[in-house]
Amino acid sequence: MSDSTSKPSPISGSASDSDNTASDDLTADLDLGFDGAEDILRSWRKGMRPDPDLTVSEWADAHRWLSSRAAAEPGRYRTARAPYLREIMDALSPRHPAQRISFMKAAQVGATEAGNNWIGFVIHHAPGPMLAVLPTVEMAKRTSRGRLDPLISESPVLRALVNPARSRDAGNSMLSKEFQGGILVLTGANSATGLRSMPARYIFLDEVDAYPASADEEGDPVTLAEARTTTFSHRRKVFMVSTPTIRGISRIEREYEASDQRRYFVPCPHCGAMQWLQFERLRWDKGRPDTASYHCEGCEKPIAEHHKTQMLAAGEWRATATSVDPHSIGFHISALYSPLGWKSWQQIARDWLAAQGSEEMLRAARNTLLGETWVESGDAPEWQRLAERREAYGGVQVPVGGLFLTAGVDVQKDRIEVDVWAWGRDRTSWLVDHIVIAGGPDDPQCWDKLTALLGRTWACANGAVMLIGKLAIDTGYEAPAVYAWARKQGFDQVSPIKGLEGFNRATPVSGPTFVDATIGGKRLRRGARLWSVATATFKTETYRFLRLERPSDEDRALGVCDAPGTVHLPDWIDTEWLKQLVAEQLVTVRNKRGYSHPEWQKMRERNEALDCRVYARAAAWILGADRWDEATWRRLEEQAGVETKPQMLAAIPAATDAPTAPKAGKPTTPRRKRRAYTPNFMRD
Repeated sequence: MSDSTSKPSPISGSASDSDNTASDDLTADLDLGFDGAEDILRSWRKGMRPDPDLTVSEWADAHRWLSSRAAAEPGRYRTARAPYLREIMDALSPRHPAQRISFMKAAQVGATEAGNNWIGFVIHHAPGPMLAVLPTVEMAKRTSRGRLDPLISESPVLRALVNPARSRDAGNSMLSKEFQGGILVLTGANSATGLRSMPARYIFLDEVDAYPASADEEGDPVTLAEARTTTFSHRRKVFMVSTPTIRGISRIEREYEASDQRRYFVPCPHCGAMQWLQFERLRWDKGRPDTASYHCEGCEKPIAEHHKTQMLAAGEWRATATSVDPHSIGFHISALYSPLGWKSWQQIARDWLAAQGSEEMLRAARNTLLGETWVESGDAPEWQRLAERREAYGGVQVPVGGLFLTAGVDVQKDRIEVDVWAWGRDRTSWLVDHIVIAGGPDDPQCWDKLTALLGRTWACANGAVMLIGKLAIDTGYEAPAVYAWARKQGFDQVSPIKGLEGFNRATPVSGPTFVDATIGGKRLRRGARLWSVATATFKTETYRFLRLERPSDEDRALGVCDAPGTVHLPDWIDTEWLKQLVAEQLVTVRNKRGYSHPEWQKMRERNEALDCRVYARAAAWILGADRWDEATWRRLEEQAGVETKPQMLAAIPAATDAPTAPKAGKPTTPRRKRRAYTPNFMRD
């Protein structure tokens, strides 16, 4: 009886008894000849112990330390400092059912740090392959140095899991961080190779609205990145973060609108009404942003900013829509929620007032302060208004201020239309000539006449003459004939272009790419150079410039000049051309998946004037006018006989300044003078 009770059966024995028996057996085996038995046994027991059930926010509060290199408030990370980030981070935890989390936000509200907390959590508690995508590879490198390296070095639990970058075979490089059970790879949205480098369970897409339209011409970077998660099915997590940009083309707005559209509701300290903060309810006395306070939508009482800490702590996220995808959730927050010590309501009011009067500054304020998209005005000005603004050029072809010429060429079936534009500083432009060459691309004489335009000159105000610096010709119709003619003329003065749909503000013109061309019946591999143009970007810019108000005669008498970008139209241009210039409208359309995007659509049958304007603007970009330095503009002005503006002269050192004498006792070697950049059309 005693024997039976002293030996527990395999069925009735507890799990701990079994573990102890296994441990004793393992210890006995290790004692038979293996060194370091205690270390191995300790590692085995540690591996058998389940991980603590933590959320990302709990992990950050327990293990995250902020470095003075990457944070304004170094020390232990506290989610309570920005309570609205708690639910966002917890949605990134493995046990949360959400698979796609989008966060549309204002600037500097802690979103990137929330993503870094997720990275730390994955390394420590949920290892797996992870991909972090920044707008460019260079930004990915800066993020690695400035944020991830401090994240690892300042948090002891991470420092023990990721070897220092200086050690041999550490698996820790600039764009790759290996850890037990997984790897973190950083890349840029402009690198198709980096986006398809590996399968990934976790994807962190930071500042998606700054991504290029296509990664190395291989497709949308977000789509390429998400394709890496296919094999992980329901276990994947995609975190998409960005400050929004323009309505209709904003990636983060598209994702947010397809989600359940959560907003952070906070209680009023006076009446307790729950509400999400809206900029319209931030009010201040006229001209006094320091009096800014938020007015409750329930009781209309002003709320002082010192209540914000308690309001944020008592806040909660509420869905305001039904998600198209049940596994997709979205969050939106503005700078009004910034904790005390970050962005104050008074500073928001000051920034908003400072942006008034400038469309560019208003757009930036709406994006970075409100976390909302900017609505581009695609309304074309009335052609009658443009007709009233036509002006005489004083008997010259190129008015004062025009510094170089470009031409836009539109090839039609029965004709070739050419518009010649003069350009000055700040993208100010003058229409110089409008030419219609009858005959079409099948007529050799038509091409001969176009060739003659390359050698034609236009008279300037100072008596000099100008040639066309760059001619951009569309390849949408009869591309082989266009390539053959362009190759014959040489690509220094002629640039074949192809219009692309969509917007690309960062690089509206890309290329050149080499394409095959048929010359004299023979096919030449890579025989032509083609430039790709985001025509929607230049159309939007043109309409914005056309809507600029012109100073009155009284203002001109006081020295008020035209605004930068002003479009000057000659008095000899006819109304048909003006109607063609405003023949399109920017409208919002929805695709089959329900996503909305802006698209330029023709309101009239003919739009050659607008197309030629876009091509001429692209030619100016290809010449480099958007990137010329002050010295280049000065040389152009000297060549055209135009006096440089006084405020520009003050910023340029005088050429007669005496050089600084070298210090005694130190031999000096005269430095070779750097040659200034000169555009091709300015060279002899």
